[in-house]
Amino acid sequence: MGNILPFRKPAQKKPSRGMCQHGFHKWAVCKATRFDVKQGRLVTVYRCERCGKQKVKAH
Repeated sequence: MGNILPFRKPAQKKPSRGMCQHGFHKWAVCKATRFDVKQGRLVTVYRCERCGKQKVKAH
């Protein structure tokens, strides 16, 4: 008889991003940073709740 090898589950490469991979992010306002020193004006930082991607909107 040959050697018996145990089966292993394959490691997951990245966390599942759900619909974010198709551009449907779930944006939420990140309230940690509100003022941009370089631009000298208020900015709103949005962070996707699913994948963690950030976007900044200046007012």
